[in-house]
Amino acid sequence: MTAAAEFTVAVPTYNGAQRLPQVLDALRCQVGDLTWEAVVVDNNSQDDTAAVVRQAQQNWPSNSSLRYCFEPTQGLAFARSRAIAVATAPLVGFLDDDVVPARDWVQQAHRFAQEHPQAGAYGGQIHGEFEQQPPDNFHRIQALLAIREGGEQPYRYRAESLSLPPGAALVVRRAVWQDCSPAHPELVGRVNGKMLSGEDYEVLMHMHQRGWQIWYAPSLHSYHQIPAHRLERPYLMSLAQGCGLCICPLRLINISPWKQPAIMARIVGGNLKRLMLHYGTHGLATFQDPVLACEAELWRSAMMSPFFFLRQKLTSLV
Repeated sequence: MTAAAEFTVAVPTYNGAQRLPQVLDALRCQVGDLTWEAVVVDNNSQDDTAAVVRQAQQNWPSNSSLRYCFEPTQGLAFARSRAIAVATAPLVGFLDDDVVPARDWVQQAHRFAQEHPQAGAYGGQIHGEFEQQPPDNFHRIQALLAIREGGEQPYRYRAESLSLPPGAALVVRRAVWQDCSPAHPELVGRVNGKMLSGEDYEVLMHMHQRGWQIWYAPSLHSYHQIPAHRLERPYLMSLAQGCGLCICPLRLINISPWKQPAIMARIVGGNLKRLMLHYGTHGLATFQDPVLACEAELWRSAMMSPFFFLRQKLTSLV
């Protein structure tokens, strides 16, 4: 009888045939004696993703398994929910299809869970591997591309301030995710050409509200593969906009309706102040420098997020 999996690695992907092989090669070479499984969740791909997984299955190591499943509803939130549904282990580690784990990622992820039983979710260090040199001062906006390098000491994230690990390389307790994930999420991921993000933070905020801790686990290392086009100004500006617009729905999670107007007013006022200070400090450079422009777009979109949220609500009622 096959031993039950102690850990599940879930890789949601959309048209990832070119990106997946590097991730699967890294998973194939994982060290340690855990019994674990990998699940590739094909989120309605139109390329050869399924064939890539079949090829990898032919020489997969015996101490783990590689499975393929299909999720037809577009959106990363739906792909992750599908992964949770088909996973068999109590711990699920999500990896984006362009995030390559270190050889001990599975082992370290499992160990951290044993050492921190109150952690409902945790994420490690995500380093950027760039096809071309990023612009000057890129560290100011690198979090937009899920890069996290927070030092060598573990710490609890401040979820109340939306300080949280990205879903690009996130480990969760499966039962906690199932208990806390909303039946009808506000944020589903970047679909139909829209860059609205926050679908990972939405579940984490619900975990936080239920009393679960969210941690930074420095022993987990992974490497985000960043092609040249993701450093171009239009892409970065769209990314900043998507990160800003999700602020309001995230802030309002589990907030009483009568308190929501005050929260929305604070979001508008606080981000307007940040935006004005930004322009006052950097002047015309804000329009010329791509990093400064992205920061301004982040504050502007965050300021507008309550209006965006209200418009979405009204649209859903029509």
